[in-house]
Amino acid sequence: MIAPTQTFEELASVTLPTPLGIMRATADRCGIRSLEFESVVPARRTSSVTQPHLELLRAELSRYFAGELREFTVPLDPHGTAFQMRVWEQLRGIQYGATISYRELARRVGNAQASRAVGAANGANPICIIIPCHRVIAADGSLGGYSAGLRRKERLLALELTGRLPRA
Repeated sequence: MIAPTQTFEELASVTLPTPLGIMRATADRCGIRSLEFESVVPARRTSSVTQPHLELLRAELSRYFAGELREFTVPLDPHGTAFQMRVWEQLRGIQYGATISYRELARRVGNAQASRAVGAANGANPICIIIPCHRVIAADGSLGGYSAGLRRKERLLALELTGRLPRA
């Protein structure tokens, strides 16, 4: 479940090696604030303090990439607009191994005509993989975009379909 937006507090951060590249995660006392591939992570001032949510994230990501975890339990604390939060909450409802179109996601958010706005909110998702924006594809079945690169999106979808991460 996505925790409510909190006021400013110190963030802890960690760098996580994964089979798809280095990721950086940040967390506050409420949950994971961000999880992004390092190539797309903007510079942030964070500490590297050990933090329970980051330790749980590390363990769950390891199990996910091993094909053993289908649902994350680590608490989340993304920050965004009310619309973005609605989109991200709907993304959490997409089943492991399934995909939906941007149009369907817009319908689930309550405005079937808002595909582009939903796409923008999807692209602004600060917690990739756990908020599974990689499961959203174009209406014609093509992959569409992915801020961390289409090859990563292909490999994440293949992992979820087969239980194995294909080689690079």
